[in-house]
This record gives sequence, C-alpha cells and structure tokens, in this order.
Amino acid sequence: MAGSVAGAFDALPMLGRGKHRNPRKGACFMELASFLAGERWSDHPQCTHPLLAMLARAVNDLTSDGHRPQLAPLIPSVIGLRDDDPRWDVRIALRAAQTALPVAPADRQQTLAVAIIGAERMLDVLDDRPEGTLSAESADALAAAPKTARWAYKFCEGTHVRPKRFVRDAAPSVVSTAVQGISEAFVPDVDARLRELLRATIEDARTWAGRSDDEPSLREEQWTTVVKPAVAAG
Repeated sequence: MAGSVAGAFDALPMLGRGKHRNPRKGACFMELASFLAGERWSDHPQCTHPLLAMLARAVNDLTSDGHRPQLAPLIPSVIGLRDDDPRWDVRIALRAAQTALPVAPADRQQTLAVAIIGAERMLDVLDDRPEGTLSAESADALAAAPKTARWAYKFCEGTHVRPKRFVRDAAPSVVSTAVQGISEAFVPDVDARLRELLRATIEDARTWAGRSDDEPSLREEQWTTVVKPAVAAG
C-alpha cells in the first residue's frame, strides 16, 4: 500500500474490539471503513460486502491488542467492495475454511471440512463446473486432516443445499467458525494468520470486482481527522 500510512503504525488509529458509539469511544475496523467511505458511523456499512465485513469484524475482535493496529492499512481496501453475486459469499467462506482447517482445534475441524466440501459443490453449480471439482487449496486443506475429511465426505453424501440457503445460513457460520478456529490454534503466529486471511480475502474480492490494479491509498490527513478525537478521548 502506498503512502506514509504503510509502515507508520504509531500514527494509525487505536482499533478496539466490538462496537463504539463514535470515534471518541474508539473504533473497530469496519467502523473506520464507514467513516472513510462517508457513511453514517456503523460497523455494518453499505460500502462493503456483508460477509467480507463480517470477516473483518471477526478478525478485528480476535486479533490481540498489540497486533490489531497492523490491520489498519487494510481498511481503505474494503471500501466499495460489494456485489450481490452469491459466488462472493461461497468463495469468502471457502477461503476462510481452507485457511482454518489445517490449524483449527479438532472440535472445529469437522465443521470446516464439511464447509470446504459444501462450498466446492456450490461452485460446481454456480460456475457450471464438472461435479466433484476440488481446487488445489481445498485438496491441500483436506489432506491436512485426512480422517476428518473422510468423515466429512461421508456426512455430505446425498445432501443438497441451495445457493440461497448457503449464502444466508451456512456462509456466515463458516466464517465465524474459521476465525474462531484460527484464534484458538496452537501455533505461534495466530495474529499473522488472521491478518493474512483478511488480506488475502480482500485481494480476492478486489480481483472479482475488477479492481485489483486500483491500489487504495490514504492521505495522512484522513487518518488525522478520525484519529485525533479518539486519541484525545483515550
């Protein structure tokens, strides 16, 4: 990301967990996105795809306080990323499950393995692919938990989920489970994994939206407008 914002974490807003009434009370990732987009202050702004925004909120809340400021440079990238295509929801959920399955605790792996298989089946329908197509990323994730993968394939036998229902019910649950699974993983780089999941998903969405070459930048005065009241109140 261009500009002086990229490496100057000491100048970035102090992101916090949860909702905040206004910048003087603090801010989360999507609240700052709403502000920078010129919308009403909200952690559910119209400027960002709902499931991508949900992922951003979850990553924001489950990242440790010391590492959360490193999420701030990603905020401008989510503004304007919105589409009604159900493939967005399926792919966002799929990437989250692919990322989480290899490291998530055992009690979350079954849900994630089923999610990967189900999402790939959704894409068979939505992308008119041959039935049973499996991306390399999904194959690698399932291979990391072979016993769970075998169980998941058996569980999914004969099941059919319509895209609308997957988008409405399954996708948000998958994203929540995936982020929780990463946050609970017994690995040394949990914060980095959460941040990379969000970064990569944003990059995916920018590609789907045809904006991958449109690198967002932020003028320092834009940060100052929202940072100074928060700092003064802190």
